[in-house]
Amino acid sequence: MVEGLEAMADQVRRVVRQTKARVFAGLTQFPDKLFSLFEPDTEIIRKGKAGKPNEFGKLVELQEAENQIIPHSEVYPERPADQHWLLPPVEAHRRKLGRVPGWVAADAGFYSRANEEAAQELGVKYVSIPNRNTRSVERRKLERQRWFKKGQKWRTGCEGRISVLKRRHGLSRSRYPGLRGMMRWVGLGVIADNLIKLGRRLAPQPA
Repeated sequence: MVEGLEAMADQVRRVVRQTKARVFAGLTQFPDKLFSLFEPDTEIIRKGKAGKPNEFGKLVELQEAENQIIPHSEVYPERPADQHWLLPPVEAHRRKLGRVPGWVAADAGFYSRANEEAAQELGVKYVSIPNRNTRSVERRKLERQRWFKKGQKWRTGCEGRISVLKRRHGLSRSRYPGLRGMMRWVGLGVIADNLIKLGRRLAPQPA
């Protein structure tokens, strides 16, 4: 109990310091800023949406394969740049399933030419990631091809399934404390959802 009180007192002092820096000195970029007394690992995640510009928590990566199965999930201790997300998931897919995916689809935040070329070198046949900053006629022509649009349609469907995970399995809020607790909560939610998908896939179909 004493250790817990000492840790809480230290966190309160941190909050007081950063509040004084914000109010009296106008410092918004305070080092090691604390956003929650009860969940010190919490980060602020800027979503850029009009109704919800910021959220608090940890960034979670979910991969989806055929039949809506999630082969890999990860809770990041610190938010990485979007451009650094693409290749580790491809490697994780190959490690768990024994082969690289034939298709990779993601939103524009994942795009970089280096990422695209590296994924193709790993053996990915179709890489569907839009480049919003290009003025190249050739690139725009590529993004209008049927396979590219199919990949983006798949990605849009994945967004809906993330909402299902939040509603059905409570992934919008971890019920376990701490970073390790959040990893456990996300992992259990993914396992539960995969079991539902496998059950539906393996269930006898009506004649």
